[in-house]
Amino acid sequence: MKKITLKMWKEIDRIIQRNKWKQGALIPVLEECQNVCGYLPLAVQERISKGLNIPGSTIYGVVTFYSFFTMVPKGRHTIKVCLGTACYVRGGKGNLDYIMDEFGVERGGTMGDLRFSLDSVRCIGACGMAPAMVVDDDTYAQVSRANVIEILDRYK
Repeated sequence: MKKITLKMWKEIDRIIQRNKWKQGALIPVLEECQNVCGYLPLAVQERISKGLNIPGSTIYGVVTFYSFFTMVPKGRHTIKVCLGTACYVRGGKGNLDYIMDEFGVERGGTMGDLRFSLDSVRCIGACGMAPAMVVDDDTYAQVSRANVIEILDRYK
């Protein structure tokens, strides 16, 4: 797990102080703090709660409601395996399972070395290329167990 450093805590406190009296500041504060830390663990949420005088349950509710907030660190690279109908029937689920087994990461999780975060998506709009996978902004077609490691080895 990525540790929150003293420098990060100081920046979080500056963000809170700068926004302490602003109406509707919660989401901007959460965004700024996530940019500082890379994620919003409970300790950061508690600090924001105390600093803005907002119940922790409210902050947790906002963080878990909006998909752009995360409570776990994200990897340097993001893998999205398509599980739309065309990709699924052509092996997308098998590719996802293979990546999970090979790299020891769960769906929605991040590798311990923070190299990859892994997610599945319902459709990436590349049905003719099924099964497809996206790594960062790069889309890969006809992904199979035979070439998935070769693809991921391009990302360090």
